[in-house]
Amino acid sequence: MQIEIKIDNGCSEPKVIIITDKVDDEINGIISRLSSKSPEVITGFYNNLAEILSPADIIRIYASGGKTFALSTQKEYTLRQRLYELEEHLSQYRFVRISNSEIINLKKVLHFDLSFSGTICVTLSDGTVTYVSRRYVSKIKQILGL
Repeated sequence: MQIEIKIDNGCSEPKVIIITDKVDDEINGIISRLSSKSPEVITGFYNNLAEILSPADIIRIYASGGKTFALSTQKEYTLRQRLYELEEHLSQYRFVRISNSEIINLKKVLHFDLSFSGTICVTLSDGTVTYVSRRYVSKIKQILGL
């Protein structure tokens, strides 16, 4: 991808022009990131206190018992957003959904075990072992280039 920036003192508002031969997922992702109004923060609740969570510290986000939780390197937080909202927001930080109830941070994965038939076992940096559901196996394999 080529990036070109032109400085024009007469310009009152930034303008982005994308020149491409086709619109693919990469272009749609760029458009989505550029058109988002403001960066959404992730607020986690722990002991009735709200804390701003850094995506870099989050290991996994999962739903259980009708609630959404984020496991960070320090604590486990309760979140008010739903998984689909978090998935959309966190995709730019290398988070990926691995099941209907879980999103993981790819930067916090120690390894993927592909020896299980029909599924993938994932070991995270905190020692948590989780599994990619059959529905998401092809997506994970595509991300891993397999």
